[in-house]
Amino acid sequence: MEKVEDQNPQQEEDQVVNPWEVSAKDGGKIDYDKLIDKFGCQRLDQSFVDRVQRLTSRPPHVFLRRGVFFAHRDFNDILDAYERGQKFYLYTGRGPSSEALHLGHLIPFMFTKYLQDAFKVPLVIQLTDDEKCMWKNLSVEESQRLARENAKDIIACGFDISKTFIFSDFDYVGGAFYKNMVKVAKCVTYNKVVGIFGFTGEDHIGKVSFPPVQAVPSFPSSFPHLFSGKDDLRCLIPCAIDQDPYFRKTRDVAPRIGYHKPALIESLFFPALQGETGKMSASDPNSAIYVTDSAKDIKYKVNKHAFTGGQETIEKHRQYGANLEVDIPIKYLNFFLEDDAELEHIKKAYGAGRMLTGEVKKRLIEVLTEIVERHRRARAAVTDEMVDAFMAVRPLPNMFD
Repeated sequence: MEKVEDQNPQQEEDQVVNPWEVSAKDGGKIDYDKLIDKFGCQRLDQSFVDRVQRLTSRPPHVFLRRGVFFAHRDFNDILDAYERGQKFYLYTGRGPSSEALHLGHLIPFMFTKYLQDAFKVPLVIQLTDDEKCMWKNLSVEESQRLARENAKDIIACGFDISKTFIFSDFDYVGGAFYKNMVKVAKCVTYNKVVGIFGFTGEDHIGKVSFPPVQAVPSFPSSFPHLFSGKDDLRCLIPCAIDQDPYFRKTRDVAPRIGYHKPALIESLFFPALQGETGKMSASDPNSAIYVTDSAKDIKYKVNKHAFTGGQETIEKHRQYGANLEVDIPIKYLNFFLEDDAELEHIKKAYGAGRMLTGEVKKRLIEVLTEIVERHRRARAAVTDEMVDAFMAVRPLPNMFD
C-alpha cells in the first residue's frame, strides 16, 4: 500500500529525509530499510537489473548493478509497457542553488543519460530556479543565472539534444503546464501538504504552493510541443530518494486527474568525504569533490579529509585489515570505479590488510581526477548557444528513434 502522508519531520526522532533536509539521529547513518518502509517504495532487486540488460541489450550501468539506485515505484510497470512496445519518457531535475556542482549532483544525470541511451526515449529536465529563489533567499535574477550555469554542467553529461528538453520554471511555467498545476493543487489539502513536507506556520506561502510545480512534469500534457495527443505516455523519474515526498503526492493525485502514476527509480545519497552521515554540505567545500576542483584539490581533499576504515598503525592494519563498512574511499570507488573485478580485488586486499589506506586513496584520486577532468573539458565546450538550443521550446521529431 502506498503511503502518502507522513508525520511532521520535526516529530521524527531517528532520521529526517525530505527534499530540504537529510539527517540521522546523533549524526548516524541513514537507515535505508527504514526509509523504504516509511516511504512505502520497493527494493530494486537483481531481477530488475537482469531484465533491464535483456530489454536493452547492453550492460547495466554501474549504478544499477551495484545498488546505487536501490529503490523504485512501479518500475516493473514501465518495463512491462516497454516490452509490449510502448515507449515512455524520462523526467529529472536540478535545483540551481550554487554555481559549481559536486559529484553527488552528477549522479542522477549520469544515470539518466544511460537510461536515455539504453531505452532510446525522450527526456525533460526541470531547473527549479523558482524553488531555490524561495528556499535559499536568492534573487530571481541570480536564480535564473545559476539555472543557466547548471544547465551547462547537465549538457556536459552528454545528453542527446534531439531527445532532450531542458527548461527553467521561470521561463516555461504557463499554458498547459500551469493548467496541470491548478488541477494538482485542487486535489491536495493544506493538511496533506503539511503532513508530507512538514511545513509550519513560519513558512511563507510560496513554499506551500510549490509542490505542484515539481509534480506536473510527470504528466505528458504539460509539454504540448513534445507530447501532443500522447496523454497516455508513461513517465519514469530517476532521482535521489529525498525527492520521494514530491512524487508520493503526485502519484496520489495522478489517477484523479486522468494520468498514469509516474514511476520512480531512486538512489542512495552520495556520502560526504568526512563520513556517511547523509548529504554533503554546500557550506563546507572540503565535504565534497566539485566538478571545478583541480587535480591538486582532489588529491588534497581525498588525502586530508576522506574518512577511512583503516587501522591506526600499519602493523594493526596488516593484522586486522580495514573496516570497509565505514571507509569512504571504498564507497566512492563503488560509485565510480567501472571495473567490477578491480573493485572486488581492492575490497578483498584492503579488508584483509594486504592493501594500505594510502594505496586505496591513490587509486580513488586517479579515478576522480579522470572523471572531473573529462567533465571539465566537456563543459568548456558548452556554449550559450547550446544552452539556448536545449532550452528552446520545440518539437523533437525523432525522440523515439
